[in-house]
Amino acid sequence: MKFLSLLVALVALVLQDPAAEGRRWWSHIELLASDSLEGRNVGTPGFEKAAAYVEAQFKSIGLTPGGSSGFRQPVKLESRVLVPDQSKLALVRDGVEQPLAIGEDASLSARGELDGSIEAPMVFIGYGLSIPEAKWDDLAGQDLRGKIAVYSSARAPVEVSDNVRSHVSSVGERWAVLKRAGAIGMATLPNPPAGTASSESAAGAPRGAAPGRGRGSGSASASAPQPIVVLADRALQDQGGQLVSMTITRRGAEKVLAGSGHAIEELHQLIADKKPLPHFALAGTLRAQARVTREPVDSTNIVGIHEGTGPQLKSEYVVMSAHLDHVGVGRAVNGDAIYNGAMDDASGIASLVEVARLLKESGARPKRSIAFVAVTAEEKGLLGSKYFAAHPTVPFDKIVADINLDMFLPLYPLKVIEVQGLTESSLGDTVRASAKALGVEVQTDREPDQNRFIRSDQYSFIRRGIPSLAFKFGYEFGSPEEKIRRDWVRDVYHTPNDDAKQTVDVESAARFNHVILGLLQRVANDRARPRWNDDSFFKRFAK
Repeated sequence: MKFLSLLVALVALVLQDPAAEGRRWWSHIELLASDSLEGRNVGTPGFEKAAAYVEAQFKSIGLTPGGSSGFRQPVKLESRVLVPDQSKLALVRDGVEQPLAIGEDASLSARGELDGSIEAPMVFIGYGLSIPEAKWDDLAGQDLRGKIAVYSSARAPVEVSDNVRSHVSSVGERWAVLKRAGAIGMATLPNPPAGTASSESAAGAPRGAAPGRGRGSGSASASAPQPIVVLADRALQDQGGQLVSMTITRRGAEKVLAGSGHAIEELHQLIADKKPLPHFALAGTLRAQARVTREPVDSTNIVGIHEGTGPQLKSEYVVMSAHLDHVGVGRAVNGDAIYNGAMDDASGIASLVEVARLLKESGARPKRSIAFVAVTAEEKGLLGSKYFAAHPTVPFDKIVADINLDMFLPLYPLKVIEVQGLTESSLGDTVRASAKALGVEVQTDREPDQNRFIRSDQYSFIRRGIPSLAFKFGYEFGSPEEKIRRDWVRDVYHTPNDDAKQTVDVESAARFNHVILGLLQRVANDRARPRWNDDSFFKRFAK
């Protein structure tokens, strides 16, 4: 009888009208990505309108408030801006000061905590990676105490999995290693020209740091600096304790490397040849001056619970997450300055709402509870999810998995789903079963060099030891679908073109929602918790 009830519930979850479901999914995007919300940047009225909309949807669906103060979890942030006329950089050699032109030779970021003046030696440490399992350590034999570590973020010739490479190449992990070694700051040299060698695409760049895409870098550069945003809780700041955060340009590299016996062309050739980089002290010292203004920013996560029914399992939680924010108003493109964020990530929020609705309307009674979490400030560095993972509104040790949706790109019919984290945990088998039930294939990340495994909110849960997955519509190499997706990333991603005017396959989006719904159901009803695979690098984070 129990099996029959479960079968009826699962059938109810599948037998829906995909066209109607797709239209309803799209209606959320039309509202969230409308010009009236002005890109949903944190700390703006547009984000507050979006938060109120999601909260109202959760209430109408009948979810239970996810925290002690209702559906909202307050998240306190801090906005930082460097004051340009009080920010300076110079090299000091033999008592002579050689200025580094801000914006032309180098840029300072407000992610560094310098507020005043400092002078420190610099040392080049190759790729700046320490991976004991791969017998690779750029810090071996280096004395970094009180120094600024300079490194290349290009792809290091070390044999590790793509997910491990993404993790160790992230800004937070690099700084954690350098901080333990005594460094007080870090700086990156320019990567080789395009086509010479692959770089760790976006691995070292925190969300919100890409110039020219409407996102603030918080750096002192030739143009007016834009604010960067961090969590107000210093204990949760990945770059806490870092005084200097600097990016060196091609022109600046020649000045910084002068007198070291090495040139940028030499380093670029070694990178192209996939060889280790030398380690060496840089001549003289760096003199830096910065003035940072700080302003508090109040934001919120929205949390709703579909309560479980299993006597032993209802106190455990499967998290489904998506980010509510986007990047707001930025540089105009063809007269349009609003970065609407339809696919990134109003689409994920729309699926969050619709999966919760489908689950509720089906009458399904999952054994575990399911927490639907719309997080803030993903674009600023995964801040909302980082805060929730550190201070969850449900008991942390009862969270068994995170299923994250960010820009899954339903731009063509759904034949295959790309799953980031597919081979890391038992969730891989679970998502395969869910997809197969709907005639959908599953594949691993098609573009591992893009480091997507660490670039969205699932990473906040992974770093806390919770098995997690993220998704994209998949494609086969050389297919029309591959061209569609690559063209979208080139022409639409983080531009005003990511709005509700673009062409999207809404019926395939609805079908995708059912795959996710089936995945949530399977995880919620499996008596065994999801577990990291024995050979997964990320198993070490499990509590």
